Amino acid sequence: MAYAVFAHYRCEPADEATVRDALLKMREHTRDEPANREYEVHAQEDVPGGFVLYEVYADRAGFDAHAATDHFAELIVKTVRPLLTDRTVTFAERL
Repeated sequence: MAYAVFAHYRCEPADEATVRDALLKMREHTRDEPANREYEVHAQEDVPGGFVLYEVYADRAGFDAHAATDHFAELIVKTVRPLLTDRTVTFAERL
């Protein structure tokens, strides 16, 4: 069963380039993971510093493996999250 992640991130406009760069690097790494089916990064047109991520994994275990990677720790935990002013993540299973 496919497992999806919908993430809404917001940072200060001054940090937007750093967050964007890290998210695009993350996309490159994630698409090479065996359980990843899709990883899309969007910049919100009407929200400065706003990003929307859409991710799909084969299952919850695939997402958990993704969250345990070195690139997740470096790019998301250490680089992106400290710069966020708002973060909402929704997890869903495909019906």
